[in-house]
Amino acid sequence: MLENKVAYITGGTKGIGFGVAKTLLENGVSVAFSGRKKEDVLKAEEELKQYSGSVLGIVSDVRSLESEQQAIDAVKEKFGRLDFVIANAGLGIFKPVDQLTAEEWNDMIGTNLTGVFYTLKAAVEELKKSEGYYITIASLAGANFFENGTGYNASKFGVVGFTQAAMIDLRKYNIKSTVIMPGSVATHFNGNIPSEKDSWKIQPEDMGNLILDILKMNPRVLPSKVEFRATKPA
Repeated sequence: MLENKVAYITGGTKGIGFGVAKTLLENGVSVAFSGRKKEDVLKAEEELKQYSGSVLGIVSDVRSLESEQQAIDAVKEKFGRLDFVIANAGLGIFKPVDQLTAEEWNDMIGTNLTGVFYTLKAAVEELKKSEGYYITIASLAGANFFENGTGYNASKFGVVGFTQAAMIDLRKYNIKSTVIMPGSVATHFNGNIPSEKDSWKIQPEDMGNLILDILKMNPRVLPSKVEFRATKPA
């Protein structure tokens, strides 16, 4: 069902993005992924090649529309088409609002929110051609506010609203859109080093399997917003 399809994943060098890339490659999808740092991209590309040779690592910064346009051009040159876009790149800085700097605010909003727009803006004409799928990775922080979360909450609330509105705009082109709102995921996010203590959390491969299931659903149905939680939070 997914053979000969092509996916582009932002923030794909580790964590959720890497887990999704691995799962899609194992299921016959060609995968392009991006990251900001060349060394991280090259390392992840080499690791992912063990699951399939049909993989392309791209150095790109989602905070730049030009950078994302160049990334999509690279995908088209390598694979000739684009079917799935997973806007996953994100970061979190958690401070009281009176201590959060303008630079930190702009970095979070630029990456987490403006980045999902730039990725879609760069890819939308290709998704129209393939009648493809656009998926964003938000967070339960896009529905639940918390102390020290002003910048992160603002960005993730924005991603949820953006993706739901984009879904309405894009469905006339037969493009499907879903926003996924995971809870705690065992990744390197916010300086965490995944270990046995994170075994209760959602694992990156769980995110990969969720996205795989979404992509395999009958075209007549659309899970437009998915909350995804650990069964028993520690």
